[in-house]
Amino acid sequence: MEPYYITLLLKIGVAASIASVGVRFAAVKRMLLREERTLAQRVRLALWFAAIFAPGVVFRLVNTSYSALDLALEGSLLAGVTGGYVCGWFAGMMIAIPEMFAGEVLSLPFLAVVGLGGGLLRDAASDKEDIWRISPISANITPIFHHRRELRSALFHLFFTFAVVVTELLRQVLGSAFKGKLFTIARLTDPPLLLTAVCASTYFCVTLPLKVWNNTRNEAKLEEQERLLIQARLDALASQINPHFLFNTLNSVSSLIRVNPEQARVMIMRLSRIMRGRLRNQDHFAPLRDELAFIEDYLSIELVRFGDKLQVVKHIDPATLDMLVPSMLLQPLIENSIKHGISSKVGGGTVTLRTAYNNGRLSIEVEDDGVGIPEADLAGILNKGIGVSNVKERLKVLYNQDYRMLIDSQSGRGTRIEIELPGVHPGNQTRLAAVS
Repeated sequence: MEPYYITLLLKIGVAASIASVGVRFAAVKRMLLREERTLAQRVRLALWFAAIFAPGVVFRLVNTSYSALDLALEGSLLAGVTGGYVCGWFAGMMIAIPEMFAGEVLSLPFLAVVGLGGGLLRDAASDKEDIWRISPISANITPIFHHRRELRSALFHLFFTFAVVVTELLRQVLGSAFKGKLFTIARLTDPPLLLTAVCASTYFCVTLPLKVWNNTRNEAKLEEQERLLIQARLDALASQINPHFLFNTLNSVSSLIRVNPEQARVMIMRLSRIMRGRLRNQDHFAPLRDELAFIEDYLSIELVRFGDKLQVVKHIDPATLDMLVPSMLLQPLIENSIKHGISSKVGGGTVTLRTAYNNGRLSIEVEDDGVGIPEADLAGILNKGIGVSNVKERLKVLYNQDYRMLIDSQSGRGTRIEIELPGVHPGNQTRLAAVS
């Protein structure tokens, strides 16, 4: 009698191991996260169930000492519970194929029906999350009657337990009636304690994988929520920059409408081209080449405003042109140089833009010879205003700690902003943050 109990304990361990190993693949995690699936997705999920549960059947058929590896019933039931009728039915048949060839002819129709029964259990749940809340050892049920939804969940759990036990007992009845045609560990003539242990092991072998997979689903949901949070944060930051730039440009246009209508018209045309380009591209990263083209349009507007007072010098390393940088990275920095550095300087000044690539790092510098930033204000400049603080915040979200941003300024002599980023080319975005 003792070997039977050892086999049942080993069976529970095998179920937990299969559940843990089976969800290490990203594709499997995605399948388990879905509640609504196409026919093709259901078939793929059924094939996955067959792939992880059928080998145990084969080992048991080759050597009866490996009977603890046979989780055909549990696998078929799980396929139906998690994937629905089609998935359960197809997985049950696929798992039963080795048994059919070994002469256990009742296995295929029985496991197919078990898979369909799993689909019925799935439909019996008023909330699909009730399936994933099922645990091998139920929590204290005394407070469940305080809320109607919790009561429904508890009743479903009881019904689920009853269904699993009845399914196992049905297998034993059929296995006893048709010896050699359907695999069972025990017989109806065995002691009641052993039959109870067999039913309990089947219950644990069904609920343990659900518990493991639910933990995986919860982790995946947390990762997705974190990604969406970062996405929302970046979108908010991006929406902060575009209106800031737009309002400043429109103010410039309004000042030109009366004194120089032709220049105002040209500025509006260039502004529309800039905004059209931004609307087309909603990615958080863009090649530096595209950002420089955007800066050309932006500077063409500023040159209309300032005329000879503004000079722009560029030292661009050709090796950096195709590297990915955050969208709208340069414009706020150059705008700050012009607005706070050059515009306040009698006689105007020069804005210099430099890029370089060294040791896998991209370096970008924006420097002006304007009025500079007072030393008292320099320490807090990264946390004030929209432009520079916005750039810093986006760099922090996108690169975590893998970036450097420095501001060096001397009153009356100008300001230099230096940014250092990972040098990433298109096609190698895995080095960047998850949001792109």
